[in-house]
Amino acid sequence: MGGWAIAVHGGAGVDPNLPLERQEQAKQLLTRCLNLGTSALRADLPAIDVVELVVRELETDPFFNSGRGSALNENGRVEMEASIMDGPKRRCGAVSGLSTVKNPISLARLVMDKSPHSYLAFSGAESFARQQGVELVDNDYFITEENVGMLKLAKEANTILFDYRIPLGMESCAAGVESPIQMNGLPISVYAPETVGCVVVDSQGRCAAATSTGGLMNKMEGRIGDSPLIGAGTYACDLCGVSCTGEGEAIIRGTLAREVGAVMEYKGLGLQDAVDFVIKNRLDDGKAGLIAVSNKGEVACGFNCCGMFRGSATEDGFMEVGIWDQ
Repeated sequence: MGGWAIAVHGGAGVDPNLPLERQEQAKQLLTRCLNLGTSALRADLPAIDVVELVVRELETDPFFNSGRGSALNENGRVEMEASIMDGPKRRCGAVSGLSTVKNPISLARLVMDKSPHSYLAFSGAESFARQQGVELVDNDYFITEENVGMLKLAKEANTILFDYRIPLGMESCAAGVESPIQMNGLPISVYAPETVGCVVVDSQGRCAAATSTGGLMNKMEGRIGDSPLIGAGTYACDLCGVSCTGEGEAIIRGTLAREVGAVMEYKGLGLQDAVDFVIKNRLDDGKAGLIAVSNKGEVACGFNCCGMFRGSATEDGFMEVGIWDQ
């Protein structure tokens, strides 16, 4: 074993005109989350605890699209989803359609640890949350003024906004522009969903992964993306842990997260080669990215779109935070 390693992401597909101030804010948040995770790993917390801890931090900060600051659906409400997976024995938990749970990733963890099921959604998940005594808040807690403005823009453009984080005043970047990018055969505007995720391998070689999101701005009520789907947006096994971000429908079709583990297992590829293979061969025309760790203490990332908010660190002292090309 090569020691512990951690990677975090805040979404793949970044507006190339993103102001430098917002780029710096993203890097600071990713660095804070890496420091939180590395401190936990130095204290010998298991990988599954670390991924939950880090994603909770990302959900609490409104900068990215998860927890507070989540994208709004067509009705102006937040519907969040998340999943978590523990590599040893491939234990997992997932939730969808949450509107009052402050930290969806922790409810996903409780589904894994405290229920006989792997996935709970909508009213059933909310009922389970009340039974477990998790912190609940009004839906208004998750809604930011910025997102209200982006939903208005999306409705005026009659489209789903992927890059709902374009600052107000730069709307021409997102609406009324012919886009070559399609989702299930339908054109969308600017591409930059900001799902969050974390993958960790601890000093014992145990891998874990966690992913959380508010989904797409102006999405249909009840839409479920890749983030809560084990094997699509999240996967962990004895070999690796993977968290994906990007065009959810393409990630689902390609079972992207599981494919990384599969090509490592069946083709004998190393971690970075497996990530590169999957990004190149399993997305068809979709745009996405992912982060991954291996049980050997390796860390990797890959994406086929314009940038990915990401950061990684390893036990030997390496730490890096980036947005643009690898």
